Amino acid sequence: MEVRAGMELTQLMWALPMLRMRVPRGSGRLLVLPGFMNDDTITWPLRHFLSSIGYEPHPWQLGVSRKSMFSYLPPLLQRAEALAEHGPIALVGYSRGGALAREMARERPDLVRGVVTVGSPVRGGPQATQIGAFAARQTGFSPELMRQLQQERARVPIKVPVCALYSKTDGIVAWQACIDEDTALAEHIEVRGSHAGLMFNTGVYRHIAEALNRLA
Repeated sequence: MEVRAGMELTQLMWALPMLRMRVPRGSGRLLVLPGFMNDDTITWPLRHFLSSIGYEPHPWQLGVSRKSMFSYLPPLLQRAEALAEHGPIALVGYSRGGALAREMARERPDLVRGVVTVGSPVRGGPQATQIGAFAARQTGFSPELMRQLQQERARVPIKVPVCALYSKTDGIVAWQACIDEDTALAEHIEVRGSHAGLMFNTGVYRHIAEALNRLA
């Protein structure tokens, strides 16, 4: 399923000029978070697109996302505080980046006006993905420990709007793991695409622009 990523990128390049004309424009600061074992390179096309329709997107600037997820929360919240100087910001997170964005919103809803997640597992822990064992080795957290941490944090509800994009043809993350049954302000939108290609997917870009417009 994942071999489609290159095709999705090609389709996006052809579609971008028309897409920019059709999606709603917006404004405001955003923080865009990459997935596991990715850095800001993978979110550059999305950030460039969001900038072209009026937003001020910022990279996460923490290198490759390979350590324990929760170890990134303190520096990310500090960065969010700086970006939210003139008002709450929106968060857009790809895969694990979406899970991180949710935890930022859970901990500091005063800094966040809304979250958009893209192919992000929010329940089931690493075992809901095809790379759970690899992630456990990289982070030093067993799947069971990570699942327990997620369950403990879930006792505090997320109080800001969350838009969760997921694909039933995702070859890495089980789509069921992307469904948030605990957040009152959660909406779910199905897209078609590979997991690796979600950051280069025309439908994803359109839905992100529309979701950010609803958060305004």
